[in-house]
This record gives sequence, C-alpha cells and structure tokens, in this order.
Amino acid sequence: MVGAGLLVVGLLSGCTTAAAPPSSPTPAPVATSSTATAPTQAGPSSAGPGPSSSAAVPPKLTPEAQVETDRLLILAAKANDVAKVRELIAAGGNVNAKDSIQDSAFLYAGAEGFNEVLQLTLAAGADVRSINRYGGTALIPASEHGHAETVRILIAAGVPVDHVNNLGWTAMQEAILLNNGGPNQQEVVRQLLAAGANPDIRDPQGRTALQNAERLGFTEIAALIRG
Repeated sequence: MVGAGLLVVGLLSGCTTAAAPPSSPTPAPVATSSTATAPTQAGPSSAGPGPSSSAAVPPKLTPEAQVETDRLLILAAKANDVAKVRELIAAGGNVNAKDSIQDSAFLYAGAEGFNEVLQLTLAAGADVRSINRYGGTALIPASEHGHAETVRILIAAGVPVDHVNNLGWTAMQEAILLNNGGPNQQEVVRQLLAAGANPDIRDPQGRTALQNAERLGFTEIAALIRG
C-alpha cells in the first residue's frame, strides 16, 4: 500500500511538471492552476520582449526617474506632441504631476485645447478636479479661450462646472469676461448651461453672468442665459 501511494504521488508530480492533460477531476485544478499561468506569462515575453519589458518599467521607476519622466511628459504636452505624450505615459509618466508653475499634462492640454493630448491624459487617469496656479480647473481656461470641443470633452469627463477660481470666477464668468462674446464663446456658454452650470454665481463685484454679458454688449450670450 505504501509503495502504491508513492507511485501515485510520483505520477501526479510528473503530470504537474509536464503540464499533461488532467486524468482525474481531483488533481486537475491543482495541475492546471500551477502550469496554465506559466505559459500565459511566458507567451508575450517570447513573442515580443521589447513591449513586455516596457510595460514592466513604470512600477520599477526610481524616484529620480519618475521626476524626469514627469518633467518630459509635461514638456511634451506643452508642445502638443501627441506621440511623445503617448510614449511617456506608457513609460510611467504621471499625467497629474505638476511643474514649478502648477501645470500638469492634463491641465495644460485642457487649457490650450490640445484635445488629442487631453484624451490621452484622461485615459491615463487624469484628476478632473485638479487645479492650476489660479485655483481653477481645466474647464475654466478652456472656456475663457473658447475651446468648444475641449469644453465638451471636459464636461463629459466630469470636471465641475461651477468651480470658482482664486479670482472669483466660474467657467461661465471667465468665458464672458475674458473674451469677445463671439460664436465660440456662445457655444461654450450654451454647453455650460446645458451641463447645469449656475449663471447666478456672482463675481467679486457682485455681478452675475447675465449682468456681465449685458454690460459688455454680448446680446447673444445674454439671450442664451435668459433662455
């Protein structure tokens, strides 16, 4: 009986090492669980060592390497270099890391309307509530500049529409106060209103968005707010 038991153990060990098809219901999970993982992990490595080693780099970045990768990522975002931004994100760059003037790849792309870079940063986990040196979200400068498509992307991503920056302005107030009231600004205000932005939030002078639009002669925007 002892000899037979040893023989069974020996056979099971042989099956596990050779990854042979299970011959009985009981040992099958043990054998497949230990052997199925190994070929899966080895597969990509043997098919393409380059991509596999790249994917393994981000968790292993030293603090110094992380700082440098983040710095290069922000520079690439500021240059609207989509390919470089994609490469640096894949290498472990942090889309929320900020430079000395509190710009991140996400915040800068949103402010300047670099929509491809913006989409990459959002896909990489951009913090939609992060703020710039003026205490504003990416949506506020995007609205100021009249980047209507960028505003659409940021609203859809969940950036707060009623955030007030350090100057006391919301995205809607800044869209009115710091531009010309033209078609792009009208579209921005339309989108903000549709997203539930509150036009009654007052600026530091106590004026609502409607009062500012009327005061500046932006009749189309005033009509949108009234409507």
